[in-house]
Amino acid sequence: MDWPPSPDRSFASDNAAGAHPAVLEAVAAANVGSALAYGADRWTSECEDAFRDLLGDVTTLLTVTGTGANILALGSLLGPVDAVVCSANAHINVDETGAPERILGTKLIDLPAPDGKLRPEQIDELAHYLGVPHHAQPAVVSITQSTELGTVYTADEVADLCDTAHRLGMTVHMDGARIANAAAALGGDVATLRSFTIDAGVDVLCFGGTKNGLLGGEAVVYLRPELARRAMYLRKQVNQLASKMRFVAAQFLALLTDDLWLQLAGHANAMATDLYAATSGLDGVDHGAPPQVNSLFPALDAALIEPLRDWTFFYDWEPARRQVRWMTAWDTTPHDVGQFAAGVRAAVSDGTSGEN
Repeated sequence: MDWPPSPDRSFASDNAAGAHPAVLEAVAAANVGSALAYGADRWTSECEDAFRDLLGDVTTLLTVTGTGANILALGSLLGPVDAVVCSANAHINVDETGAPERILGTKLIDLPAPDGKLRPEQIDELAHYLGVPHHAQPAVVSITQSTELGTVYTADEVADLCDTAHRLGMTVHMDGARIANAAAALGGDVATLRSFTIDAGVDVLCFGGTKNGLLGGEAVVYLRPELARRAMYLRKQVNQLASKMRFVAAQFLALLTDDLWLQLAGHANAMATDLYAATSGLDGVDHGAPPQVNSLFPALDAALIEPLRDWTFFYDWEPARRQVRWMTAWDTTPHDVGQFAAGVRAAVSDGTSGEN
């Protein structure tokens, strides 16, 4: 068949996107002259102040990877017999190569969450483990915002989980690799971010930057600063203390200036909505519900998947269901969406659909 031109940008992951020009400019500016290492520089200090402006009286430690941020955050909350409660599809459970178990020596108690979200009653059901010497002690509830399935916790849902966890003596960690997309979806302003983080009772937040326009960088934000007492040492121990920290900090300063982080995430979300509209109603493409953030998980007729993937790469999600993942990013354009949708229509019209 004659395929249309493939899109200029990938729909495989928001990790495939480049860095925003403002971020590159900030890194170039920070590259002039010398600065003390390991965060003893003005950019890191200004970045810490920027997170205080965003979230209040918090302590922020910058890291270089998302997995590293999660390990640092969880490690600072855990004791030697403690366990982490998470959803079965949590990134820490399925996509971090066993890092929590290997590096922290913790047990993950993974609970079913068909829509990606934990419920307070699931936490309550673990109360009988507490105080029993034969069980690892549930100590941290880890939730993801937005979730691995592209769903979003409301502020009330987060608050209910936090109330339950705190009542049982547990803390709450939020993996916010795509927190900007969640904030953009729920309201699109700083008050929205605060509503489902510090105001809802979250204790430690991993604030993602890599998927939202940075070259690479994440921030572990202690919404309860007392929990960061030993985190500065742990960050070094888990290989997340960057020597030239100014370059991570400069990126975040660019992202947090004039709410660029929200603008980029809102654009990515809007492109996913456009892609959903452009490919809905096609034979062999079953989207389900419209996207909440910047990810779609359509189930495709089997004969569509490989031809489309050969044309422009994307990942499987649940192969048994013929479900794949299409993602938009801060730099996705309407033209990219149109090109991608044209390819899907071409595959369908070529008569490859209809096989299950």
